[in-house]
Amino acid sequence: MSALVITMLIVGGIALLMVIAYINHAVENSKLEKARQRADLLDRIRRCQDISERMPGQLMTPQLKLLLSQLQLQVSERLLPLDKQNTKLQNDIDTLKAQIAQGESIPVKNPPQPIANEAKAKDVRFLLENLHALITSSAQGGLLPANDGKHWLKQIRQMLVLVHIEFFSTLGQTALQQNQPGQARLAFERGVQYLRKQPDPAPYQTQLKRFEEQLARANAMVLNNNAPTADEPSQLTEGLKDLEEDWKKKNIYD
Repeated sequence: MSALVITMLIVGGIALLMVIAYINHAVENSKLEKARQRADLLDRIRRCQDISERMPGQLMTPQLKLLLSQLQLQVSERLLPLDKQNTKLQNDIDTLKAQIAQGESIPVKNPPQPIANEAKAKDVRFLLENLHALITSSAQGGLLPANDGKHWLKQIRQMLVLVHIEFFSTLGQTALQQNQPGQARLAFERGVQYLRKQPDPAPYQTQLKRFEEQLARANAMVLNNNAPTADEPSQLTEGLKDLEEDWKKKNIYD
């Protein structure tokens, strides 16, 4: 066998090894990409389900329930080719199609959940943050038209304001019931300040007027009872400060 033939065999063998290595690398990359896509789609489905099930009834509307069902359906249909043996996924798709067919008559079974303490307020804010991220990623991924995405981001900002309103109002009313007008004054004052700082306070004039009336009432009770001021350290004061600071640091709606 001549040296030329031997050289060609060696070069051919090296080339073959390189081709095999390239094919293996491409196959591995394909597997990793499919795994990444599957994990991302599963996470979106989980978010849709979590928000749809856990959002307090006073914030969940038929329109929002329908939107979440539509997004979950689109994501599930994208996942199906990557998980063809998942019978539960196919059943979920059939259920979602039946729900979506009802339009805005879709059932909303979420019970109202009073936002009566800091922990609950943070929990609802977390749901709204997840909803914000879901809407943003859906718009960027082509699952949601850009105009619809902008509409829902505006709705989320309004929902966040409603959470604040209910939180401050409930704290103030509870303090009044417990004969703590100083603490009630603090809660109502925070409500007034929060609504006045809104970029567009017009939609909340009724709630602002209500807070101002409650604040005046609490002030009168403090003066009449000669009670300690709300500036004194208390669990309510610290809780309100911590919650507001947390919202300021993590506010993704600006």
